[in-house]
Amino acid sequence: MSEIIRGQFDDGKPRPYSASASFDRLVFLCGQVPTRPDGSCAVGITEQLRQAFDNLEAALANANSDLSGLLKLTVYLADLDEFEEYNAAYLTRLHGYPLPPRTTVQVARFRGEKRIEIDAIAAVTA
Repeated sequence: MSEIIRGQFDDGKPRPYSASASFDRLVFLCGQVPTRPDGSCAVGITEQLRQAFDNLEAALANANSDLSGLLKLTVYLADLDEFEEYNAAYLTRLHGYPLPPRTTVQVARFRGEKRIEIDAIAAVTA
């Protein structure tokens, strides 16, 4: 029988949630936002997508996966008027990888300067 493995954050800061949960060969990640390691936030949707994907790749690596293991993404945008710019940056970042199924929705009231959050389900690849 498989067990659920809950991953924690590398920075040691307490949070009311786990960084990831793995079951069998599936990984469920918490939402990845465009916060840099120093706590600042990238500016503009293209840079925010890049930083959120940097964070996503690090979270995947910590869960024994990578971008090739992505099974499903849900992307939350502060403004769907930025969809074309976001989509271009998204396609650039995933160039060479199989594109996972994706849902993109607009949400209200991100904290601070954040304009994007990426929720991912992936397969263990390592």
